[in-house]
Amino acid sequence: MAHHNYKDLSDEELIFSFRKSSDNALLGVLLQRYTLLLLGVAVKYLKDKTAAEDAVQHVFLKAITHLPKENIQNFKGWLYILMRNYCLQQLRDKQHIADDGLLTYIPAAEENKDERIWKETTIEKMQGAILLLEEQQRRCITLFYLQKQSYKQIMEQTNYTFEQVKSYIQNGKRNLKLILTKNEE
Repeated sequence: MAHHNYKDLSDEELIFSFRKSSDNALLGVLLQRYTLLLLGVAVKYLKDKTAAEDAVQHVFLKAITHLPKENIQNFKGWLYILMRNYCLQQLRDKQHIADDGLLTYIPAAEENKDERIWKETTIEKMQGAILLLEEQQRRCITLFYLQKQSYKQIMEQTNYTFEQVKSYIQNGKRNLKLILTKNEE
């Protein structure tokens, strides 16, 4: 079957052909059909275009690596549920972080001076701790949190894969926490 005919195939035919040939181009055509739908769903949930673009990349990767062996009756619906679940997980994680933050931050009576000193000290500790991370973790943490870059931008800048960027950020966060906790003691 020639590549230019792929776009004319139904979702089911594309999945069937992909399973037979393992040709990722087939899966690419299929995912491309639903890029805008997924982006729309992600923006609706996450309320942020960059986070939504990251979510689409994540769901594409998950779709490619976790395509079920059994037949998918409704690929569009399956993708939609993958995206919705991913977004809800992101929101839960964000909510969890916010809840933790609320518990640890109780303002002092004399807020302005004390708060400013606390922030300055925390920033200094954080900068010192970041320097102690491995190169890849330090780079990803800096780009993601300090320069507010998306996973996609970090991937383009560093030539790391999506999984590497995600791993370096997660491990970097965990290591920062360990370094800062050790320094507190």
